[in-house]
Parts: sequence; C-alpha cells; structure tokens
Amino acid sequence: MWLLTLTGFSEKLLYVFSLQLTSLWKILIHLYSSIGALLWSSGSKRSSQHGEKRGATREEAAGEEDASGLSVNPVSVNYHFTRQCNYKCGFCFHTAKTSFVLPLEEAKRGLLMLKEAGMEKINFSGGEPFLHDRGEFLGKLVKFCKKELKLPSVSIVSNGSLIREKWFKDYGEYLDILAISCDSFDEQINALIGRGQRKKNHVENLWKLRRWCADYRVAFKINSVINKFNMEEDMNEQIQSLNPVRWKVFQCLIIEGENAGEDALREAERFVISDEDFEKFLDRHKGISCLVPESNNKMKDSYLILDEYMRFLDCTRGRKDPSKSILDVGVEEAIKFSGFDEKMFLRRGGKYVWSKADLKLDW
Repeated sequence: MWLLTLTGFSEKLLYVFSLQLTSLWKILIHLYSSIGALLWSSGSKRSSQHGEKRGATREEAAGEEDASGLSVNPVSVNYHFTRQCNYKCGFCFHTAKTSFVLPLEEAKRGLLMLKEAGMEKINFSGGEPFLHDRGEFLGKLVKFCKKELKLPSVSIVSNGSLIREKWFKDYGEYLDILAISCDSFDEQINALIGRGQRKKNHVENLWKLRRWCADYRVAFKINSVINKFNMEEDMNEQIQSLNPVRWKVFQCLIIEGENAGEDALREAERFVISDEDFEKFLDRHKGISCLVPESNNKMKDSYLILDEYMRFLDCTRGRKDPSKSILDVGVEEAIKFSGFDEKMFLRRGGKYVWSKADLKLDW
C-alpha cells in the first residue's frame, strides 16, 4: 500500500516537473525567436539605408524603404485641379488632356486629408486655375484652406489674364502668395511662346496685378521658364522694378506624354536649352537677390504634384505616372508612388518663409 502511494506521488511529481520543463522550453523558443527577429529587423534597416551604396536600383531602394514603414511627409503640395487653360504655351508640361474637375466638397475632403497627413502649404495651379467657374471655385478652396484648415501658406500660380480686382476683394485676405507666369518682357517673344490672348498685353497686365497684390496684401511672385526664345533676354531692370518676393526661374523641361511624344498636346523640343545656356541666363541675373533657379535635375523629382483626380504624379521616369487617388486609398498609401525626393525638395529651397504673416512685407 505504502509502495503504491509512493509510486503515485512520484508519477505526479514527474508530471508537474515535465510541465515546468515544457513551459521553460516554450519561453526559451519565444526568446530566441524575438532576438532573431530583432537582429533581422536591424540588419534590414541598415541594408535599406545603404541600399544605393550597395548598387541597388532606385526602385529597389524605394521598395525597401516602403517595407520599413517610412513615409514621405507632404509638407508642400501642388494641386493642379484643372488642366484647362486659355493660353497655349508651347512648352507646357501639364496640358488639357481632360476637362475633369472634382466637385467642390470632394476637393475639400482631399485637402483635409492632406492637412491631417502633415501638409503646411498648398499651391493651386492648372491649367489656368482662374478659368473654372471664373475663379469662384478657386476662391472657395483658398478660403477653406486658410480659414478652416488654418494652413500656414496658401498660394496660386496663374498666367494672370483672368484675375479681376473683385476676386482680391472677396478672397485676397486668405491668400499668402500669388505667382504670375511671365517668361518675357517683350510681347513679341510672349506671342512666339504662346503666352498671350488676342490683343491683351501680358506685361501691362503683370504690372496691374502687382499693384493689386500690394493693395490687398498678397505677396507677389514671378515664375519664368527659360527657353530658346528668351534665354538671351536681360530682365534685370523689370524684375527689380516689380520687386517680387521670389523670382522662380525654371529650365524648360520635357515630359513625355505632355509636351513630347505621340500622345502629347505640345511639342516642346524646339524650346529646350542646354544646361550651359541656362547657367548663362542665371549668371546674367546673379545680382537679383530674390532669384530662385531650378534646373531640370532639381525640378522633376522635388515636387509633390496632385492631378485633377487627386492622384500623385511620379515624374522620375520623364513622364507622369499617376498613383491611385488619395480619396480612394488615403494619403499614406498614394504618396508611396509619388516619386518625391524630399532631400532634393529641401536642397532646392522648397521650404522657405511662405506665410505672408511671417514675410513682414512693407506693403
């Protein structure tokens, strides 16, 4: 009897001991797996950071970065909400391939999503942004971004031909910067480029817009595309007189499917200049303090561009490859396919004093 009791006790003791050993074994396996996973993750991150040094392609490096969970911060976004335009500039790289414009509330929804993702500056462009609904659609978006979203900077790029003083009266207080495209101060050259509308004088209109910007406290900026027809021009006197907060000077850029190729609506090859010609133009105007030069290399990968469907456009391959719309997949997912080079954005001076409240201008 005593032996039977001892035997039963021993069996129970062995059973409990075996359970403890099993638990200990499971803990050791879990610990081993955790350490292995940690080491693998650390190695993967180092490989991703040094991918290009290892000879990885741009696409492979981007893929590794996406896998690591890193994402681009959409601090500054360019929203081309319309492709329609009343001008026919020969080098235009965002042409009238569709007439689509999002409903106002859908556009506002997308802008709110961008704000929640980190957007600080929105720039409205086209096409010609004042063409749709005579500028009212644009004005409502500008007001929404400044008053409701409270963005630090709201700006517009326009050819200026359709802007009326009433627009400034209604919406000027909500706009930080108005950039007017002006490639020449010679009307004959403007006509050759395609930047003109019947008998309207583009240069005279530029001066009128400059006065309105001062009257309604909107920072005034000029954008110029340097090409075969204006590369020899001396614009020093006119730019200094107009005194913009920034004079953005672009090198004429070729984009397949927009201004070059079979499906393009423009033929920009005849406008293209060499890097050397572009540097000569810059050297001629080096005394202008507000000059901000952008060569093709700086420009093509350093902008976050949204098209009329709110799709990010990847220009890294010399064409515009769209992502899915942020309205369908969200900003974080869509921006992975933007081709955006954040380092180049910062290197070209993409982040600057862009709120008129901070510019402290002498109106």
